[in-house]
Amino acid sequence: LLDEPLANLDYKLREELREELPKIFTETGSIFVYATTEPSEALLLGGNTATLCQGRVTQFGPTVAVYRNPVDLITAQTFSDPPLNTVPMTKAGDRFRFSTGETIAVPEELLGIADDTYTVGFHPHHLSPTNATDLTVALNVRVQVTEITGSESFVHLDFAGQRWVMLTRGIHDFRAGETIEVHLNPHRLMVFDRDGRAVSGDRPATA
Repeated sequence: LLDEPLANLDYKLREELREELPKIFTETGSIFVYATTEPSEALLLGGNTATLCQGRVTQFGPTVAVYRNPVDLITAQTFSDPPLNTVPMTKAGDRFRFSTGETIAVPEELLGIADDTYTVGFHPHHLSPTNATDLTVALNVRVQVTEITGSESFVHLDFAGQRWVMLTRGIHDFRAGETIEVHLNPHRLMVFDRDGRAVSGDRPATA
């Protein structure tokens, strides 16, 4: 049992050990239980992941499968860093409607779900300020603050009263209060019913 073994190490040593640990696990052939609060560590180590919330296992399975296909909203929020972006949407026929009145087409894999109000979630890296394609929809959001790390930018946004984070490559020095257009692929959406249970289809292989 390794209980957050890297938590108190400096950044450089932590990164080096993150690379070495999977090799050690493979070479020993032993079973390791690795406790962490960092979703990125779980994804790096692979294997199987159990997500915990208030002392209860919410899901267990292959790490990438749990990340891509959480069984409920609690699991999706637990296994997301930066935090999962969420927004209420109402499905009516082949359209999802935001509280602002804007609508987007319901992805083909979700057309069979009942018309109702859902909580829709997606990861911060699935928002983009530039990658407009035939598959994406454009949304106008207000910038709250931008955190620049050098290789990436964390842009905190407001959409219809919901606080979102966009994680994007490179330096994007947006001004606080500025309205910008961001792009989202509806096929990346995770949809949860009123009880927080997933009603989504399988996530794309590159999610």
